[in-house]
Amino acid sequence: MGKAKKTRKIAQKRFAKMKTMISHSDPRIKASQRQPPRKKKPEDPHALKVREAPQVSSALFFQYNTQLGPPYHILVDTNFINFSIKNKLDIIQNMMDCLYAKCIPYITDCVLGELEKLGQKYKVALRIIKDPRFERIHCMHKGTYADDCLVQRVTQHKCYIVATNDKDLKRRIRKIPGVPIMYVAQHRYTIERMPDAYGAPKS
Repeated sequence: MGKAKKTRKIAQKRFAKMKTMISHSDPRIKASQRQPPRKKKPEDPHALKVREAPQVSSALFFQYNTQLGPPYHILVDTNFINFSIKNKLDIIQNMMDCLYAKCIPYITDCVLGELEKLGQKYKVALRIIKDPRFERIHCMHKGTYADDCLVQRVTQHKCYIVATNDKDLKRRIRKIPGVPIMYVAQHRYTIERMPDAYGAPKS
């Protein structure tokens, strides 16, 4: 018992010493060494509380995109045009064969810029996209990197289908809910993530 009492007394003394330590904000410490007192700013009850939340498109009903429907608006990527030429596919005709409805292909300024940069080798592709049936979309951004432009466009407007064979672009678009992807496979056009209600063919 005597040993236990001794240890208890030692512990009490140590605790008393700790208690007598002066806090850093104590007025007895020199002003230069003193820590400023911690004061919480009182919350303004009238101030607007900002909570950031990702904005979900009003076109989406859960994962179902209500803005999709014939006539289909299809954003065409550079390599999709090149794949179509290699496979000898008429773009508009094959799009309609794939979706069983009227399709309007859209070409952005950056896709046109990319094809122009590729030079003489892609003269045929340039001639195809200058067809009056292809709608032009004017870009407001700098540079000609089409992937970023297409991703930004489908994030803002959910009425488009993206036509591409680029693996990286496909991966990026799959992360955006409600955006179908059209691509060239086995000498024909195939579509993925299309609602069954529109009667899209299974890939």
